[in-house]
Amino acid sequence: MEYQYSVLPNGLRVIHKQVAADVAHLGVIIDAGTRDELPGQNGLAHLIEHMIFKGTRRRKAFHILSRLENVGGELNAYTSKEETCVYASFLHAHYPRAMELFADIITQSTYPEKELEKEKDVVLDEINSYKDNPSELIFDEFEELIFRDHPIGRNILGTPESVKKIQRPDIMEFLHRNYQPQRMVISSVGNISLEKFLILINKSFGSLSGNENQEPRQPINNYKPENSTEARSNFQAHCIIGAPAYHVFDKKKTALALLINILGGPGMNSRLNLNIREKYGYCYNIEAHYHPYSDGGYFNIYMGTDREYLDKTIKLVLKELNLMRTTRLGTLQLHRAKQQIAGQLAIALESNAGEMIAMGKSHIYFEKVDSYRQVMEKINALTDAALLEVANEIFDTSQLSRLTFVPQNGDFQK
Repeated sequence: MEYQYSVLPNGLRVIHKQVAADVAHLGVIIDAGTRDELPGQNGLAHLIEHMIFKGTRRRKAFHILSRLENVGGELNAYTSKEETCVYASFLHAHYPRAMELFADIITQSTYPEKELEKEKDVVLDEINSYKDNPSELIFDEFEELIFRDHPIGRNILGTPESVKKIQRPDIMEFLHRNYQPQRMVISSVGNISLEKFLILINKSFGSLSGNENQEPRQPINNYKPENSTEARSNFQAHCIIGAPAYHVFDKKKTALALLINILGGPGMNSRLNLNIREKYGYCYNIEAHYHPYSDGGYFNIYMGTDREYLDKTIKLVLKELNLMRTTRLGTLQLHRAKQQIAGQLAIALESNAGEMIAMGKSHIYFEKVDSYRQVMEKINALTDAALLEVANEIFDTSQLSRLTFVPQNGDFQK
């Protein structure tokens, strides 16, 4: 069955896919994330994601956490730069229980002061644990580098200083500005009809109302390439190279996604993996990523290597980027690249939980979801000329930024 859509009178959007499965997956995706925080509030959106589980007008934290766990379900949430998501997996018979719980924690949470202070300490521990993992930390710091002085560059967790300053009025103001029904999507994959599903949604979310005057987000602009090297107490050198790329609405994003997959996707036969790790043994980890946002985006290449091989690895990476800008893919190469991404997409869609999240995110941006067939039609329509054009626009080495963490006791130049 294909995707089914509906919109409540209050503007809340619904997308559902009915499947004959025992386990159902439900999520509420809210079009509000780190970039919607006001100056000085860094970490607020993420802290709210933690706090929605800490008590409502009807339930204490224990009862919230036990509501689905008692019937074998799983409840979770995440925060990104542009959205917050609460999601759950459970036996499909428990749709009413899950829907009522979602409405309670999203619309009726009380954000008690005592719990707020405790949760700040939890987030501070989370920040410290993140700092202990340079291969993850460098991705966030690279975003800060290329989106310097812009809200989308802020670390999702915030800083110890900013988190400590957050108070309950800050939370309530953020909710008033951003947690509006017209900025929410309820996404579902499970064994329930759309009619029954809508009855549950109307009962739980139908009375939700809010301010429809959404403030415009600060545009992403003013990029300047930067090169930064930092000494860290690491055994390994970590480096990210990248630059701005297409936003989520740009028609060229499909071509870029395919190029990134060829360059450094999850396949062991990616160009970076074959020509750097396999051929020379310089890296254990080398990969490429593309991150589109609503009005901007960026690509990056990450490598973790011994300090001795860092310069050689960077030179090889730049060589691969230049090859992609100067050499067209052959007919067989292009065919294989399309076949590879077709298989990867199909495997990803085998996860109903992953599909539910992807459906909701797509509906936030486009108010629809492309089927696997529609996505493949766009990929199969790509030509070698289109890929070469995109490679020349995005992989321009004069526009690259670089962030490097080097071992503290190693010789390096800033």
